[in-house]
Amino acid sequence: MALFQNSVRKKYLAAQDNLPIKEAFEAYRAYFHNPRIHGNIRASKEEQFQEGFLRELFVNILGYTINPNPDYNLTTELKNTKDAKKTDGAILRDGNALAVIELKGTDTKDLEKVRDQAFNYKNNQPECRYVITSNFEKLRFYIDNAVDFVEFNVFGMQLEDFQLFWLLLQKDNLLRDLPKKLKEESLLVEEQITKQLYADYSSFKQQLWQDMVAKNPGQDELELYKKSQKLLDRFLFIFFAEDKGLLPPNSIMEIVGQWHKLRELDEYRPLYDRFKKYFGYLNTGRVQPGKAEIHAYNGGLFAPDPVLEALKISDEVLEKHVKKLTEYDFESEVDTNILGHIFEHSLNDIENVRAQLAGEEVDKSKTKRKRDGVFYTPKYITKYIVDNTLGRLCMEKKEELALIDEEFAEGKRGRQKKTIQKLKEKLDTYRVWLLQLTICDPACGSGAFLNQVLEFLMAEHRYVDELESQLFDSPLVLPNVENHILENNIFGVDINEESVEIARLSLWLRTAKKGRKLSSLNSNIKVGNSLIDDPAVSGDLAFNWQEEFPQVFAKGGFDVVVGNPPYVRQELFGEIKPYLEKKYKVFEGTSDLFAYFYEVAFKILRKDSLFGFISNTFDKTKAAKKLREFLNSETEFVELIDFTEVQIFEGATTYPIILISRNRRFDETEFIYKKVPKKLQGSVIDIDLLGGLVVIQSSLSSDSWSFISKELFEIFEKIKMNKTVREVFGKCFRGIVTGYNDAFIINGVTKERLESEDSSSKELIKSFFEGKDQSKWVSEDIDKYLIFTRRGTDITNYPSIEGYLNQFKDRLTPRNSEDQKMGRKPGPYRWFEIQDSVDYYKLFESPKITWPNLQSQPKFSIDFKGYYINAPSVILPSSNLTLLCIINSKLIWAYLKSICVVRSGGYIEVKPQYFEQIPIPELKNEEQFDAFANLVINATESNQKVLSNFLNLIQKKYSIEKPSTKLQNWPSLDFKGFLAELKKAKVKLSLSEEAEWMAYFNEQKAKAQDLQAEITSIDQEIDRLVYELYGLTEEEIRIVESN
Repeated sequence: MALFQNSVRKKYLAAQDNLPIKEAFEAYRAYFHNPRIHGNIRASKEEQFQEGFLRELFVNILGYTINPNPDYNLTTELKNTKDAKKTDGAILRDGNALAVIELKGTDTKDLEKVRDQAFNYKNNQPECRYVITSNFEKLRFYIDNAVDFVEFNVFGMQLEDFQLFWLLLQKDNLLRDLPKKLKEESLLVEEQITKQLYADYSSFKQQLWQDMVAKNPGQDELELYKKSQKLLDRFLFIFFAEDKGLLPPNSIMEIVGQWHKLRELDEYRPLYDRFKKYFGYLNTGRVQPGKAEIHAYNGGLFAPDPVLEALKISDEVLEKHVKKLTEYDFESEVDTNILGHIFEHSLNDIENVRAQLAGEEVDKSKTKRKRDGVFYTPKYITKYIVDNTLGRLCMEKKEELALIDEEFAEGKRGRQKKTIQKLKEKLDTYRVWLLQLTICDPACGSGAFLNQVLEFLMAEHRYVDELESQLFDSPLVLPNVENHILENNIFGVDINEESVEIARLSLWLRTAKKGRKLSSLNSNIKVGNSLIDDPAVSGDLAFNWQEEFPQVFAKGGFDVVVGNPPYVRQELFGEIKPYLEKKYKVFEGTSDLFAYFYEVAFKILRKDSLFGFISNTFDKTKAAKKLREFLNSETEFVELIDFTEVQIFEGATTYPIILISRNRRFDETEFIYKKVPKKLQGSVIDIDLLGGLVVIQSSLSSDSWSFISKELFEIFEKIKMNKTVREVFGKCFRGIVTGYNDAFIINGVTKERLESEDSSSKELIKSFFEGKDQSKWVSEDIDKYLIFTRRGTDITNYPSIEGYLNQFKDRLTPRNSEDQKMGRKPGPYRWFEIQDSVDYYKLFESPKITWPNLQSQPKFSIDFKGYYINAPSVILPSSNLTLLCIINSKLIWAYLKSICVVRSGGYIEVKPQYFEQIPIPELKNEEQFDAFANLVINATESNQKVLSNFLNLIQKKYSIEKPSTKLQNWPSLDFKGFLAELKKAKVKLSLSEEAEWMAYFNEQKAKAQDLQAEITSIDQEIDRLVYELYGLTEEEIRIVESN
């Protein structure tokens, strides 16, 4: 992480005397660039080279005098003032420690492990402000806090790096506190640049919008404001890219100069036309003889935008402001931290614009910061939360793989090939695992957490490369994984369109490289209301997580959720409270908005995954009782950091906490509680260095903060040692969302009519099941069909279907304009097409396992007939009958009940993310399973025929359109009850009819009962085989059976 502002660093570097630096560099290079010395250092124990390291680097290169020489300013093993512990070294001034040095061997790859120990030594030395940690190969330098540091490669510094190393650590520089002065000046300059750049940025944005309004009469002014933001984002990218070498230098001024020349030649074109042409190059690239090459960066930022491109913009406004902004050095003056603050401030502007357009007086208390709770999260907070969620997940994976740094430090010389291969396999497994992680911020704002996640994952991939380099004694090849991370690992949602655009831009600016296309972020960072999925409540902002991120929820959800949910008091969102009350367990009439984000976090997380939020405290407030109850019963706390005595958000009085928790719950969970004392108030707080209390979570009451049985839990832990359904059988797919079932779902009569009118209709009419039509083992054929007009259908080829659907056209047309009140949700589909694209529709026509989303008992069935199904029902493309037996067993039903969301009436939601977690052992005795499966399927089909034939007879004979629930389940009735149900349906039998019906009823009931008994018996045999397959003991079987 950057300790210093770039322009300040460059100024101090330029002021140095280069002669002694070059002499010192030659001495440094002669020793520390020597490969044989590298080998000897790596082969040495930590204690063997500690003093040698201090002498070779700090004495011989940096000019210190080591104890016991007279007037020494460097010593080894300095004892703490409060205990007997000793630091490995210290730099002294007037006899007091100015810097502590903590050393480890080269087998310690992660210097984060050294940090806390070193800072504990620092805190025992009253005058100490610098900390140096090293594993002999790398060296980190800290000033005052444990968050920011600069890192040097001791074995590979080139002159440019060495110049900064000398500036910070050379004896005279350090002893006169030059590094501290450099940091203080950096903070001051950063603040000045932030204020000035924001003023210029804001001025350009405001004048650009006003000019757009004036030059483009009749256009929606708010829409024009949004377009001004997009245009400014494009310019910001160019300012950044031309200074970073991604584009030809001075690109902006060259365009302005060309425009002037054309005007002088009487070939005038608007300046905006020249910029649009350049935007086109950035989208598609430019390779022309005699001109500098421009790579196609695209990523969506420069994709064609007909509205934006059609606008008229004054030459004067563009020229004035682009010339002013291009004067900034975006390579040295403007870093991501400055941009983050500017972006956060700019999010307030649109509220002023809305007020202005409504003719209201601008009230600063009602800006976006107030209304939407937008606060820029300090870097040390985002780093701590990411390190302790995503970082913890990575640490646990390394432990699972037994990925130990020290094993790689030994290299490959003298080791068995088999050992090397195993170590390589561990690295490969870990890297693959890293590549599939999903991390989400559900209120991403301008992207502070997303950028921190990016930084962490890039560092973790670099760590893997370093281990591999050391294992094979090969040169380090740094990974180039930024685009993969952006497109596959990082996800964000925000209700503010402006926030999303800025978040995308901030990630592009951080990862852009010359010649490499920008990642497309439209599928990962989205506009939406994270809390509301009902368009009737939130309109176009309604956000269905499973639909928006299906690739994530196909795996059960996100691996990590982090964020700073909005600080919005309950008085400001009264209009959505009725929805929140129905939707959220944590609902209280007086709960603040952040409470609902906690629940969302756990809804979108995979089981056992981690989340970390910073929010207002809720430990004692009455309004948060249900939130406390929810968290305490649903989650396993890891850490709670209490900031209520300090203020951490600039310009806001808040009482924050950080809660890091896991999406699981154990009865005897213990977690760490840390309280930040008032005396630590400052711009950066070293959270890692705080002492903490071990708290038993079950001791917390839902009233105030001042869960299956244990036996069954242990059984589930046992079976979870196996692979999952997802790993063995692949991904699940949800059913079809038509958007308006009344139009697309038809009965047999309508089907026959449409096909008789036009035989080509058969191509689009599919046999169809809804969730309520599906049964355990196999579903009965029914008189229900789907008009499957998928995307791309030429409806003119199916005139009878077109005519039929036309009667519903008003209800079917997507609501793609604000004026349209009737219709389906907005989308890129035509009025006669089903709502979802369903690119996987061919899977419905193949053998598959299907099930309804809501189940009160197992209802997994096999379908060989090609039925289509509706959402939220689910399919798994597999015809494996052994799997069908497993998922219909008592064991797996008990497991599903423990992991699925529970709904009223004893139902559970068997969504893909839960189903795909089902553990699947190595399949054995498949012939037995298949035989039992075929028996139970045949018996079920026979039973269904008996049941339906009897019911159909009654309905047709006595014209009963809607038989009662009891009549539908007629085998559970006795004959007297059967007659009573007929009477309710206004059917009265004569005595002779009753006699005939009694004999027939009893005969059919006996058949149904016999078949059900056969099914039950086979079920029991299947359960026995499943228990055996999972290796359950008799006692474990008893526990499952009694659950």
